[in-house]
Amino acid sequence: MQQSNGYIITFSVILTVVLGLLLSGTSQVLGPIQKKAQDLDNKKQILGAVMAPEDLRAMSPEEVLEYYESRIASKVVDIEGNEVEKDSEGNSIVAESVDVGKNYKKSPEDRLYPIFIYHEEGNEDAVDSYILPVYGAGLWDEIWGYLALQTDLNTVEGVTFSHKGETPGLGARITENNVQARYQGKKIFDESGELRAVIMQKGEGKDYDGEEHKVDGLSGATITANGVNDMLKNYISYYESYIEKKKSGNSTEVAVLN
Repeated sequence: MQQSNGYIITFSVILTVVLGLLLSGTSQVLGPIQKKAQDLDNKKQILGAVMAPEDLRAMSPEEVLEYYESRIASKVVDIEGNEVEKDSEGNSIVAESVDVGKNYKKSPEDRLYPIFIYHEEGNEDAVDSYILPVYGAGLWDEIWGYLALQTDLNTVEGVTFSHKGETPGLGARITENNVQARYQGKKIFDESGELRAVIMQKGEGKDYDGEEHKVDGLSGATITANGVNDMLKNYISYYESYIEKKKSGNSTEVAVLN
């Protein structure tokens, strides 16, 4: 039997409302679960810059979170190296809540810069390394990661890199442990104190053990490698004021976000 237009429209409206409510309910249920999973992944990436991959893999999610809480302190600074504790409305700013990807869309002067401090258990003054988030663009989409510096704020303790859409087997290799291990022990400043960062070279298969600012490249992934190079140098420069204040022993002022 042919249904009237009114019946069809009413049925469509009811179906749309029901589906909308189901999707909304699903989002509300899954939202906290997804947020928790993202938080765990972020903390694993932060710890991955200072921990051996096999040690991190051996830990359960609960152990990762407990270890993070016992070994990581954090703060947020502006591009001048001043600590930012509250926004213009008086709300506290927490490093773990800063979305570096969203900040990347702002001008460098307007961004927030989280710093994660890896310290001895139970003693935040006994610093082992400083972990700095980095963010940039690869061949196809965003790339990001964490750079850990030893207490001289010059020697690389380790790195972790991630990507959204680099080519498997080529640019996506930036996530491989053996690629990231190339950065360990490299320097970001030269002897005169000039920022040099660490540059991934074109091509692959050469030995750069004697080069403080160079690492072997990725065969067939020059654009991704260049993206990593730009990402590191840019973000280290954004943290440079903070680094210089720490090196000179000057205390960082507390700024208020406008």
